[in-house]
Amino acid sequence: MSKQQSQNAPAPQATDSNALIEAKIENMKQLQVRGINPFPYRFAVSAMAADLQKKYADLKNGEVTKDTVSVAGRIMAHRNSGMFVDLRDTTGKIQIFSHKQSLPADVLEQMKHYDIGDIIGVTGIVRRTPAGELTINAEKVEMLGKSVRPLPEKYHGIHDTEIKYRQRYLDLIMNEESRETFRKRSAIIAVIRQVLTAESFMEVETPMLHPIPGGASAKPFVTHHNALDMKLFLRIAPELYLKRLIIGGFDRVFEINRCFRNEGISVKHNPEFTSVEIYQAYADYNDMMALTERLVETAAKAVNGGQTKVKFGENEIDFKAPWPRKTMVELVKEATKVDFSKIADAAEAAKKAGELGVHVKDGANWGEVVEAIFAEKVEDTLIQPVHIIDLPKDISPLAKVHRTDAQLTERFETYVNGWEVANAFSELNDPFDQLARFKAQMEAREKGNEEAQMLDEDFVEALEYGMPPTGGLGIGIDRLVMLLTNSQSIRDVIAFPTLRHTAK
Repeated sequence: MSKQQSQNAPAPQATDSNALIEAKIENMKQLQVRGINPFPYRFAVSAMAADLQKKYADLKNGEVTKDTVSVAGRIMAHRNSGMFVDLRDTTGKIQIFSHKQSLPADVLEQMKHYDIGDIIGVTGIVRRTPAGELTINAEKVEMLGKSVRPLPEKYHGIHDTEIKYRQRYLDLIMNEESRETFRKRSAIIAVIRQVLTAESFMEVETPMLHPIPGGASAKPFVTHHNALDMKLFLRIAPELYLKRLIIGGFDRVFEINRCFRNEGISVKHNPEFTSVEIYQAYADYNDMMALTERLVETAAKAVNGGQTKVKFGENEIDFKAPWPRKTMVELVKEATKVDFSKIADAAEAAKKAGELGVHVKDGANWGEVVEAIFAEKVEDTLIQPVHIIDLPKDISPLAKVHRTDAQLTERFETYVNGWEVANAFSELNDPFDQLARFKAQMEAREKGNEEAQMLDEDFVEALEYGMPPTGGLGIGIDRLVMLLTNSQSIRDVIAFPTLRHTAK
């Protein structure tokens, strides 16, 4: 193996990076001179590192088996002039012992041109060294993919966030914590799918390109379809299409997919994000609260060793159901000592908000004032899971009017760690009420609210054919993964987050 890549060498610096690349390319050429293809087509893997560690957990120190296995992975370190190699595959690490006792001289000579970062395949006998390290005595070694760029220094990994997010592959190569986060993300999505399927929900797919952006109050991305010569929008939510499926006779549907919102970027926001949206006929928002708890509690257990308590930052959060239910107006009253249910006039409510030090936009309606005060005075205090129920009608154009208070709707948002992680309704299925709500939203757009919803006449027509009472629920997958993996930024749980372009 090349001296430039020995484990004890100092960390590569910007000034010598080119020299290291040239040395690695020279090693590649030396392999080619020997008739070795540094980029072959396949390798038959018979075992993974983690499986071997588990299978041979009871193998005694110094014991040699008769078992031959084939493993493949990336060289992460080597010692004793390449005699011992740390090979890492997708499941973990296994040590390789390369020695003249089991390897031909020409192979040992070839291995002098193997570098840290190279991907190799190894076939050999399983043993445990006298020092206790599970090891494969190599009988055959093959180059599978030559690395011609130096990896970051082993002991410090990737800590520069620009590199971490822009070159995620380097982050994943070097940081086990990042790899584990994405394994857990996959497990969370899988268990959500499993729970829903077990409860007879059907997974469906709806359009990503919408002629009218709907299903949420958000600013969309706009594109153009050349063949149809029409403006289209990347979807901000799949809601209205999923409810069309309910109307069509599918009583339980869900979709796990991407949504896009042309809005700000923060530790909690990415322009494209993953959500699961779920609709159940003959159910209401109470049923959706129970379903939210089942899904999230099960996901927490799946990635936390069966436990419901997880550590997030300085807090311990317990996802064990049931969770408290509090109204938005009730929590605002607790925080401000002002009962906005007694203030019906929007102007008076806005004046009171100003007295509380909360700025609201000119012309804000009653619901927008209450929401603004809630965001300013309450949200950050909601650390443990809680359902915020009975949101104002003014800010809930797709939710059914509350059965006991016409100023409110049967809608809830679930908060954890001060973040909204779920949003759900008793869905509005009255076409006349829905049309009136859409028209009110259009008036808000005309007054400059870019996030107000557009009139979707086809959806109103679909409602006119009859939609059963329905409960609808949306859960933000990215924020849920953040909470269950103690990740402080949404960029840590999205493999390739949206970043500002920078010229190299």
